[in-house]
Amino acid sequence: MGNKKILYFDRTTEEFKAILLGHKPSGFDLYFWHEMDDNERERILPEVDYLLAATHKTGEEIFSKAANAKFFQKTGIGVDHIDLSSADTYGFPVSNTPGANATGVAELTILMILALYRKLPLMNRTTKSGKWEMWEHRPTSFEVEGKTHGLIGFGNIGRQTAKRSHAFGANIIYYDAFQAASEHEEALDAKFLSLEEVLTQSDIISLHIPLLPETKGLIGKQELELMKQHAILVNVARGGIVQEDALYQALKERKIAGAGIDVWEQEPPQVNNPLFDLENVIATPHIGAGTRDTLNRVLKTAFQNILRVEKGQSPEFVVNNVKQPRERKVSTE
Repeated sequence: MGNKKILYFDRTTEEFKAILLGHKPSGFDLYFWHEMDDNERERILPEVDYLLAATHKTGEEIFSKAANAKFFQKTGIGVDHIDLSSADTYGFPVSNTPGANATGVAELTILMILALYRKLPLMNRTTKSGKWEMWEHRPTSFEVEGKTHGLIGFGNIGRQTAKRSHAFGANIIYYDAFQAASEHEEALDAKFLSLEEVLTQSDIISLHIPLLPETKGLIGKQELELMKQHAILVNVARGGIVQEDALYQALKERKIAGAGIDVWEQEPPQVNNPLFDLENVIATPHIGAGTRDTLNRVLKTAFQNILRVEKGQSPEFVVNNVKQPRERKVSTE
């Protein structure tokens, strides 16, 4: 019997490809979607045993043709790019890798908070241009200690962020669809409040929730108007959660002090996105989990789950309604 086949859907660099291959278990071959032409894709899809992707948009076009694939493994957390109803229809369990990216996203959140509070991009640019603005920005620069950090979403990533913010001396409050276990609250002296209370009481607000129908456009004009004028907003969750037009107006009119944006309504965003013109915005290209350390954890979890299924067990971390791996339908040997 030949090696099992894993099909990876996202684009890779040579360095990233080497990391993927380094994590691949023995007894498996890894194929790369973006290295194939259309005919090769049509040929390989019915043959592969496992589907693996990070952010590739996946739906019926893939699920309907992957006749022998056992399940779909997502690297990372968010599954808004996967048509879960289609996965259900074609009998695919869809798994993610919870917790593996929490440290990277939490650290980026703290980095953005500090950079906004100390105007780091501005200071870097003006200093290199020959200006010596040693005193000009002190009245509008801040420390984290003693501030109230409101987290919207208190799962793995939210709690890891709160842990770091609490270490800086921030007071932790949070809103989530579900109140956290008491031990999590006690460890961080965190207080569970309503969304409105978090918005009105926080000096720092960071988002750590999935993009769902009920969270799409959650932060709009009304919510931004509830925030303090000196408050900052950091979005490392999903772009569709924040209404960008409303955020632009709030920032331009200085109704809030600043924003760190790692995720966008459209990715990549248009080059003329008006948020790019604002000095009080830090923009990054969805790199919350973009570290070598996170990648190693995510791939380890993903490939361990594939090995689990290959041994006849059910996949872990399934996010849709199908819990058991599919049976192979035809032989392609």
